[in-house]
Amino acid sequence: MSAPTLPGGRPADDVSDADLLGGPAAPAASVAATGPVPPTAVSSAAGTATADRPDRGAGRRRWVQALTVAALTVCAVVFLYPFVWLVSASFKPRSQVFDNALVPRTFTLDNYVAIWQSAPMALWIVNTLLVTVLATAAVTITSAMVAWGFAHFRFRGRNALFGLVLATMMLPGAVTMIPTFMIWNALGQSGTPTPLWAGNLFGSAFYVFLLRQFFLGLPRDTFEAAKIDGAGEFRLFWSVALPLCKPALVVTALFEAQASWTDLMKPLIYLRDSATFTIPRGLKAMVDQFGFGGEAHWELIVTASVITTIPMIVLFFVGQKQFVEGIATTGAKG
Repeated sequence: MSAPTLPGGRPADDVSDADLLGGPAAPAASVAATGPVPPTAVSSAAGTATADRPDRGAGRRRWVQALTVAALTVCAVVFLYPFVWLVSASFKPRSQVFDNALVPRTFTLDNYVAIWQSAPMALWIVNTLLVTVLATAAVTITSAMVAWGFAHFRFRGRNALFGLVLATMMLPGAVTMIPTFMIWNALGQSGTPTPLWAGNLFGSAFYVFLLRQFFLGLPRDTFEAAKIDGAGEFRLFWSVALPLCKPALVVTALFEAQASWTDLMKPLIYLRDSATFTIPRGLKAMVDQFGFGGEAHWELIVTASVITTIPMIVLFFVGQKQFVEGIATTGAKG
């Protein structure tokens, strides 16, 4: 039986795939010689196609960034404006203090000369500096010791005792104000600067919590190695733990220095003699004196306020790096 034929006399067995697809077939040898398409060529082609597409997320990110910068700028202006106004008012005469102009129409330095003659500012600054240094050193060291005890030692009831310490933070200051005054009065320290800083010898619950979180993040292997070298418990705390938590100590010191420098409540309760006044207590006395006398020397008040504020700004800029590092690392511990 003969094989079927196609039009033109060609046998059906000679029909190839190329004939069925309507085009010439590539030789197998040429395909094998060419090889598969390299992956790099495919990826580069895909990348080119992706790059040609408009990045829809880029515009949205730019808008978010612009809005963030605008919001931060507004917040910065809101926070800076009162201090800029205060500095500007300190260079104005009395009649122009409240004209709300940031650039003084009449620039004068007489206020900075008169304030030293109208009040014992130098003595008040020395008193405030002494109280601030003692209060800061006392609360930083004692709070670190208590925090080290809660973080390093393992004993029964540790968490319950630490919770009790934190519970003292919920007590309003007005609750302990009168009992504390009665204690210092019974000790004969009422009317002296001692109550302004000596209470910090017992630590602070907030600073204990802050430092404990940092201590918990220190590797215990470091202390085990120090013990093998012969270090005792106090040496572990003083020579190993404290240097490692320097940023947290700086945060504690800055917080307490600012609180002690601007504290008015305690000086109002305990100080009676102007020779022992701190700067906030002295400013309160000046405001009362000018108010009752009917002669409001607000130019001197704002000038004294500028003198009071500048040391805290300088202190923050000096410890800014450690402060930011301490806040960031303390929040990540535990």
